[in-house]
Amino acid sequence: MRVQVAHPERHGAIIDLPYAEPLGEWSMPNVHRVLGLHRHVVKLVEFGDVSYVVKELPDHLAEREYRLFRELHDERLPTAEVVAVVTDRDAGDGLIVTRHLDYSLPYRSLLMGRGLEIPYLGDRLLDAMVALLVRIHLAGFFWGDCSLSNILFRRDAGALQAYIIDLETAEMHTSLSDGQRTLDVMVATDNLAGGLLDLQSAGKLKEGIDPIEVALAVEDRYRQLWTELTQGVSALIGDAEAVRARLDRLHALGFAVDELEFVTGPDGRSMHVVPKVVEHGYHRRQLAQLTGLQAGDNQARRMLQDIKSYHAWLRERSPDQNIPFNVAAVRWLDQVFEPVMAAIPPEMFERLQPAEIFHQLLEHRWYLAEESGSSQGLIDVLDGYLDLLRDAPRERRLADDTDVPDGTDPTGEIVIPPA
Repeated sequence: MRVQVAHPERHGAIIDLPYAEPLGEWSMPNVHRVLGLHRHVVKLVEFGDVSYVVKELPDHLAEREYRLFRELHDERLPTAEVVAVVTDRDAGDGLIVTRHLDYSLPYRSLLMGRGLEIPYLGDRLLDAMVALLVRIHLAGFFWGDCSLSNILFRRDAGALQAYIIDLETAEMHTSLSDGQRTLDVMVATDNLAGGLLDLQSAGKLKEGIDPIEVALAVEDRYRQLWTELTQGVSALIGDAEAVRARLDRLHALGFAVDELEFVTGPDGRSMHVVPKVVEHGYHRRQLAQLTGLQAGDNQARRMLQDIKSYHAWLRERSPDQNIPFNVAAVRWLDQVFEPVMAAIPPEMFERLQPAEIFHQLLEHRWYLAEESGSSQGLIDVLDGYLDLLRDAPRERRLADDTDVPDGTDPTGEIVIPPA
């Protein structure tokens, strides 16, 4: 038997699992059977606050998926963290071990509307799925099986971010042809329609979501986003405003630009500017550099806006001082963010990520200010927001077709999407 463990210093708990036994026979108290339809045997193993998903599949597929997971991680693409691969087992097929993605939601939980108040949910889910496809295609990654069952979602300041959790059909290339991208989009469209229609036929799809309308929008939205990220802009030589506006649009979408190529036109007066988009996460990296905080890109953008407001308030209060933005960011972290986090009961972080809680608290304060005509401090409105949060389902542990708050059904089974 051969066991390969990535970053063993972080995942020592999984080294002593009974890999020699068939996965279907694992019966420890911290091992849970997974509900749903699966091509392979899947188990969820809990170690305190950290959980792992273990899937049994043929050795060559396990090794291939392990390699692809690591390549995606190296490219900073949103995916589950691969932990180990086990092959050459006397018990039969190999095993792939990934860390469960905390605060993630399967599509069933979202589309059944289980108290998750996300406006325009069909649009949000579609945008997340399309953005994921575009991001992996820019990196030369062909998925081949984009479907709701192979994606997990996280809240991201009113939007959703999608994560790949199954790579059995995937391929990594230097770049993708138009035909490869088109095929991937076609597969995504068909699979999305099928998943939504299945929910609808079971009476579990939230009202207001049209399966066919949502699925048919995949191609158009994909083309729009791909064009925005890859197409150049024409401008007169010296027209810096046109170039700056192009960069601003890309940054607003969360993409960083590594290089700009300027090609002079035959008239000698015009130029064509082509951006080289490198990766998503522009706001997330900016926030991390300023404060060390980790957040989704939309969450980071919202927090950066609050830092800018705080910076303006500092400058108004001390007009004779030149306070740099990075200094204001550190003061914001110390005097705004940290006091709010410290005032939140620890059990509330079982319901939402800290960055999402902070975003929602900002939104809560804004709504109160609209109603009353006056703004209050975050600490002053915190209790009212926490009362609302206590009624929300927990999201640190993955839940699906169940109403039991701790993420289990009455039989004690953990529910995760099909793998």
